[in-house]
Amino acid sequence: MTAGPLLYLIAGEPSGDRLGGTLIAALRRERPELRFAGLGGPEMAAAGLAPLFDYRDLAVMGLAEILPRLPTMIRRLRETTRDVLSRQPAALITIDNPGFTLRVAERVRAKAPHITTIHYVAPSVWAWRPERARHMARYIDHVLALLPFEPPYMEAVGMTCDFVGHPVTERPAPDPAAVAALRTGPGPHLLIAPGSRRGEVRRLGPVLREVAQRLRDRDAGLTVTIPVAETVATEVEAMFAPLSPRFLRPEEGPEAKAAAMAAADAAAVASGTVTLEMAAAGTPHVSCYRTSWLTAAMVRRLVKVDTAHLVNLVVGRHTVPECLQEACTPDRVLAALTPLLSGGEAAAAQRSDFRVALAALGADGPPPSTRAARSVLHVMDAPLRRHQTVT
Repeated sequence: MTAGPLLYLIAGEPSGDRLGGTLIAALRRERPELRFAGLGGPEMAAAGLAPLFDYRDLAVMGLAEILPRLPTMIRRLRETTRDVLSRQPAALITIDNPGFTLRVAERVRAKAPHITTIHYVAPSVWAWRPERARHMARYIDHVLALLPFEPPYMEAVGMTCDFVGHPVTERPAPDPAAVAALRTGPGPHLLIAPGSRRGEVRRLGPVLREVAQRLRDRDAGLTVTIPVAETVATEVEAMFAPLSPRFLRPEEGPEAKAAAMAAADAAAVASGTVTLEMAAAGTPHVSCYRTSWLTAAMVRRLVKVDTAHLVNLVVGRHTVPECLQEACTPDRVLAALTPLLSGGEAAAAQRSDFRVALAALGADGPPPSTRAARSVLHVMDAPLRRHQTVT
């Protein structure tokens, strides 16, 4: 078979790696002759990508967190840009992590304006800093949006955009036998997800550890499960070891993680992608987050919505409790989590809204990875007709 066009994909954190892995697999199904290069983690590597370097170098968030690692980030930015330009791909696909990936796209556009640029995950301009879309339009041709209301924001500033659906909606339901096998022990099952970045774990981990310890003091039969992101495995396991939890490691695979989520009675998780994973599992949860005071002060001045949880945003009510920044204390998280562990009305209300939100995010259509792959190919094949809807 003749070698096909080369696509260059860049992801800099676990959530982007998952998107990239499923996108590469879907693109291979549509066009087996395609070739791939770029930067990603284990899921993109499993799909056939040989990463340029270890993407854990990029797993930081927030101004205060980035500053100490700025020299490394600049070096990796230059290295990645040079690699893209040397390979001259048919398209550059940047995946989330805009602080790094979009800087690469901007530099590539300045040196090689003929390379088609596609960004996967629209920036949340409906929530804060709407000017980001106009700036991004200078060097991004096309956007793959996870939320149904995002395309107009992108198209208004000159980019094309397809709603492809949220990837959480295409993950298969866990094996009931695997879920049942985890439902052992005399007490309730709690899942804790402290984040995938070092800064998240450092600030949020001690709060969640104390919450779990207090619950264990109340009920010695409490089972604690902690999914561990590859990027912070050492930190998380050291921090939570005194609880003797079951650590769910990346090598156990996404099926084991989905089963552990479904087996939990309730969860306390870092605000972000994992909250939708919990919704897909049907597991009631509390969303928690802490960042540096500087980052928090900047966000407060810019944010335009009153919730960071997509389920709350989509359904229009605060069904999932959020303990953010100063409100992220052991007392508050424990107060929000306790009624969920015992079931009842609060847990049932969350599960009902999970179903509504997931339907709106694409659960009833083609798999998001397939829609994303077809959108990418449409842009490559028909650059002058990019505004046509892709289904």
